[in-house]
Amino acid sequence: MSVTPICVGRMDTTHRVVIDDARGLTELAANSVELVVTSPPYPMIEMWDELFTDLDPTIGDHLAAGDGEAAFEGMHAILDAVWDALDRVLVDGGIACINIGDATRTLDDGFRVYQNHARIIDALTARGFEPLPEIIWRKPTNSAAKFMGSGMVPPNAYVTLEHEYVLPFRNGGDRRSFEPNAEHRYNAAYFWEERNRWFSDLWTDLRGALQSLDNDDLRDRSGAFPFGLPYRLINMFSVYGDTVCDPFLGTGTTSLAAVVAGRNSVGYELDPAFTSVLDRRIGDAHDLAGNVIADRLDAHREFVAEGRDDGETFEYEADHYDTVVRTQQEQSIQFYCPTDVSETGDGYRVQHEPVEKIDAVVADD
Repeated sequence: MSVTPICVGRMDTTHRVVIDDARGLTELAANSVELVVTSPPYPMIEMWDELFTDLDPTIGDHLAAGDGEAAFEGMHAILDAVWDALDRVLVDGGIACINIGDATRTLDDGFRVYQNHARIIDALTARGFEPLPEIIWRKPTNSAAKFMGSGMVPPNAYVTLEHEYVLPFRNGGDRRSFEPNAEHRYNAAYFWEERNRWFSDLWTDLRGALQSLDNDDLRDRSGAFPFGLPYRLINMFSVYGDTVCDPFLGTGTTSLAAVVAGRNSVGYELDPAFTSVLDRRIGDAHDLAGNVIADRLDAHREFVAEGRDDGETFEYEADHYDTVVRTQQEQSIQFYCPTDVSETGDGYRVQHEPVEKIDAVVADD
């Protein structure tokens, strides 16, 4: 399905792509980012061994020697160099959200789990970040096997990891402050029922992302998360006008989500070959945004209808859409749709129009 939005007015965003090592985030000025959303290479997952070893050859030596703990620490030391820069580029009160999964692996020192999420919590806490309640993202699996090890015979099987973590941190102890009734903040509000679902500590409604890449080499080096994950986090933890940073951009899912959500973005990527993937995805942002906006409005109207069936009353009318809302804070919700994308020397400039209503829903041929 595709939608045709009716739009008036305009907002521009910029989306930089830095082809460089993210350690140090040297291209970013201090206090230039309000939100970090990223999913780094997962230490001790075999698909990332070559990348980590290229950056530090001693990691390959540790793996060859079967020293999993030393390899694990070496891989995290590379990530630590990125975390070192977050305090500088992230505004006071800004949020960093890190999506990470643990790893299980057999080396000469035996089978074990490598707790990447715990190591990252320790690393950012040591750098002055305040850890916030974490989210467990349960990823559906297509595998019927829920264990590894000795088949049907106890006691030597191991459970299968079917979840990842979203680890939110605040830069410093104080929350960001805004002028009373700041329009760009209240326009970026979310619906009451979205708040209840999004701010749960267990997410089961996001499916893992399929790697639809033509280049086999890129596919082997891509661990993209689903679009809905960064899109949700961007709406939860930023407002219009903010800049979102992804130090491990890959196929550009975070930048695409920022375009659809009407925020600025900057991403780092080592491999320039990934830019062609992002070019294609950004080009589809208008249709994607239209569908996302229509889905959110449809879901809200369904929530209202179910509430009324249960005898609930809604006191407030939305300012921009033909619907009621539960709270006064939701009245100013304003969606924006990207309508024009132009390339710049280091990324993209996107023009957005505020969506006043959804005019039509048209089935694709």
